[in-house]
Amino acid sequence: MHAGRHYSLREVLVWTRREIFLFLLLASVPLGLELAGVEIPRVPWQPLAVLGTAVAFVTGFKSNAAYGRLWEARKIWGGIVNASRTWFLMSRDFQNEPQPAVTQRLVYRQVAWFTALRHQLRQERAWESQQLKHNDEYREKTFTVPELESSLETDLQGLLGADDLARVLATKNRASAVLDLQSAELRTLAAQGAITEYRHVELARLLKDLFDLQGRCERIKNFPYPRQFATLNLIFVWLFILLVPFGLYSTLDDGSTWLVIPCTLIVAWVFNTMEKIGSVSENPFEAGANDVPISAMSRGIEIDLRELLGEQELPEPALPQRKILM
Repeated sequence: MHAGRHYSLREVLVWTRREIFLFLLLASVPLGLELAGVEIPRVPWQPLAVLGTAVAFVTGFKSNAAYGRLWEARKIWGGIVNASRTWFLMSRDFQNEPQPAVTQRLVYRQVAWFTALRHQLRQERAWESQQLKHNDEYREKTFTVPELESSLETDLQGLLGADDLARVLATKNRASAVLDLQSAELRTLAAQGAITEYRHVELARLLKDLFDLQGRCERIKNFPYPRQFATLNLIFVWLFILLVPFGLYSTLDDGSTWLVIPCTLIVAWVFNTMEKIGSVSENPFEAGANDVPISAMSRGIEIDLRELLGEQELPEPALPQRKILM
């Protein structure tokens, strides 16, 4: 997530510089053909304008859908923040005779759950855009992703006992395995009479809510913006961009044909950048600059929970790196 007021013009131009050079070449084609004495095909501006309007609608639809996925992901993680704080209060206050060691174990396991979840959400998918050269290059120069810098096993050290850690790491869905451990401990506490049946049910209901939040994250992560829409939108944008210089050339007088180059560059850049913005926003957990900052939010929840436990040595809050907060 960009944590500043806005991206600078320089950052945007550097991000799109490859396309800018390509657009300059495309815009120069009509004038190059004119200088070579080749008859230039006349493209009427009216149908091109209709095509541009249709492309704008389709691109706008993609941008709205991408923003919807991004905002839903942010609301889910807001729910995780609230549920984690509630888990602390219920873990401590629902015991018949509060046992600090039990409370700490349940709370640490909650931290282990959203730690495992964020690691799962940062795993690469084939349809995501961060493996593309321009995005990968920007990430290497600008910020680091905590989940790519450390392993899950390292991050879970100190949160789970050795047996629990081995059990979690032996599974494919580590976040679900952590919640399974929580459920098993609740059953044990209920069997021992440490919590009443009613309180056991309430704690189990909160576990259900955590499973629901996890499932909603997994739905966004594992089901992309439909590829047919994304593919056709890209084709439509580039079809429009390829026709723009010829359409502009057909409308300009002989003395002003040089305007084809700057006008094509501006129009093509705007449409292409709109399409790219949708592409980099549609996957909010892909370790990109526009992600929901789940690493920073996880660190904030952990600090809250440890402080509520009365601990003095707290982790440092996550800070933006060159205005990018992960």
